Amino acid sequence: MALEAREHAAVVTHALAGHVLTELRNVETSQVEFREALVTLGRVCGYELVDSRFPVESATVRTPLADATGPRVAGLDDVVIVTVLRAATPFVEGLLKVFPAARQGVISASRDESAGMGAGGEFPIAVEYVNLPEVRERDTVIVADPMLATGSTMVTVLEELLDGGRPETCLVLSVVSAPAGLERVRERFPDVELVTVAVDDELDDDGYIVPGLGDAGDRAFGTD
Repeated sequence: MALEAREHAAVVTHALAGHVLTELRNVETSQVEFREALVTLGRVCGYELVDSRFPVESATVRTPLADATGPRVAGLDDVVIVTVLRAATPFVEGLLKVFPAARQGVISASRDESAGMGAGGEFPIAVEYVNLPEVRERDTVIVADPMLATGSTMVTVLEELLDGGRPETCLVLSVVSAPAGLERVRERFPDVELVTVAVDDELDDDGYIVPGLGDAGDRAFGTD
């Protein structure tokens, strides 16, 4: 199993996930390569979630020659994926290769950079757009955002998402996370599971993850 419980979060330790993350970190990686890498990493993370978080049942089917019994993953039709705009768009594209029947929601939430980081390490967050499907108790909800830095954005997103009730399982999936942000989300939402590809060292004075990979949205969409 390549999803390993660590101090701050469950970490995707699959070799391909690490390989792709190295390409994402590289300042020489082009915009197109960066987007494609996010798509690939979304797919790898999706496979690891299926392998570690979804039950497997036995099913009997008819082949052209005889009956055959084999495994069938349960719960794939009860998945909701929430994209935190905009950086998560290519990341979710990869997830949808694994969960094609997932119902999708989007939340546009961003931190006010001009306000600066507060003394407690948080930013004020502006929510500009919310469009969510019905979330049922039996659902597995995956909230995807490549960067989990201070945790301010993710806490706000979860407040919007979970205001109407809690699903059976809610996962926050990120590529790179900072310990401070993971702790903030965990303190506010202890029942939400945190999954990431890497837990980096720290945040700088501007609230960016170090070493990180830069601004995932800018690098994926070619903006400054």
